[in-house]
Amino acid sequence: MRIIVISDTHGRYHALSSVILSNMSADAFIHLGDGEEEYLRLIDNFPSVADKFYYIKGNCDYGSQRPEFLTLEIAPGHRILATHGHRFGVNYGNAGILDKAKELRCNIILHGHTHVRCNTYKDGFYILNPGSAAKPRDGFPPSYAFIDLLPDGKAVANIINV
Repeated sequence: MRIIVISDTHGRYHALSSVILSNMSADAFIHLGDGEEEYLRLIDNFPSVADKFYYIKGNCDYGSQRPEFLTLEIAPGHRILATHGHRFGVNYGNAGILDKAKELRCNIILHGHTHVRCNTYKDGFYILNPGSAAKPRDGFPPSYAFIDLLPDGKAVANIINV
């Protein structure tokens, strides 16, 4: 199973649409916030992806009614916490988001907000920030990520330049 993870598109529709159109065979898409306007436009333009697309509200999605986090059980053996991250203090480290993942019994943590890529495994938790698909802050090109959830229970994640 392949999951495409994108975040922080900040009004740049082309950043979102190019990633989605390049990965139409993916099993799921997760946008981690700060891009609701372009997400809604994408769903209007490509309704075939709507049923496999999850959107989480970011701190710049003013007036959004979307949730601030989701727990997803897309594949056996994995429970995903997907959030923008600002409510869990990700600018200052992973302690807050790890506590939430433990509380919700999640082993995969997806967050955005910092515009800085992160792909790590720590104490039984996969932690993935795809960076920003539009406005990176880490000196690297814009990016997104994919997670492959394998039949043997392993998860493999990679960050890709847009």
